[in-house]
Amino acid sequence: MEFLELKDFLDYKVEQYNKPNFITNDPICIPHRFSKKQDVEIAAFFAAILAWGQRKTIINKCTELFERMDNAPYDFMLQHSDDDLKGLLGFKHRTFNDTDLLYFISFFKFHYEQSDSLETAFLVPSKAVFREEYLEEIPVAAAGKGSKRYASAACMLPDLDRTPQTEQALNYFRSYFFSLPDFPRRTIKHVSSPLQKSTCKRLNMFLRWMVRKDNKGVDFGLWNTVQPADLICPCDVHVDRVARKLGMISRKQTDWQTAVELTKKLAEFDPADPVKYDFALFGLGVEEKF
Repeated sequence: MEFLELKDFLDYKVEQYNKPNFITNDPICIPHRFSKKQDVEIAAFFAAILAWGQRKTIINKCTELFERMDNAPYDFMLQHSDDDLKGLLGFKHRTFNDTDLLYFISFFKFHYEQSDSLETAFLVPSKAVFREEYLEEIPVAAAGKGSKRYASAACMLPDLDRTPQTEQALNYFRSYFFSLPDFPRRTIKHVSSPLQKSTCKRLNMFLRWMVRKDNKGVDFGLWNTVQPADLICPCDVHVDRVARKLGMISRKQTDWQTAVELTKKLAEFDPADPVKYDFALFGLGVEEKF
């Protein structure tokens, strides 16, 4: 398709799928059951993290999880007792188990005791703090022969500014998420980052839900510092397949750079809100088997 033809086609599909009736069979229905901001954030985060497999199963497992929290996740995070935590034992979805869940609870308690929004967990401070046990030396060619900098899949490079660019935000978030002293090593696999070359599909989906503001009744638009123009398109198998068929991805593998390439292409259609086209690509892939 020519540029304008493709733009018109995708705009039409966005309008078709960015509607409340899209919610019913999608994991985003889980946070839509709540009204308090923090409940929505927590429900959305779990719905995104657990979003692999059949959508019906994802919705059922999230429903089970929040029933174990008496459908008051924010209160549960801050006020749970040891007996309340015992009520979470045995929860499992794919490779996510109760060990992972208990650490997630610890993180949310830690974070919400310091901040009233999960958005601050994605805002990179001027001096990023990371854990020494993650550090590994890597050469920095631009800095001259023999120069080194420290990095790993779970830490941030230092001295980044506070600009909420998504790549920096996701790298920082993973470091911050695993900053508590008792984190289980097995849980690391459930929170991805661009430093791992992951597409970060689940976290990008979560950010879309929290950031996009269009009053269509699907995405929440609760956050104000991270902007829609900063978002990266969630690149799952359906989006990836459709985008390739439409000639929007040239990269052979599917990784973080693939998601960035796709988002840059989508930004040609709407630089202020490129990720709205996730509705079009996902809908074409899942509903229309494009």
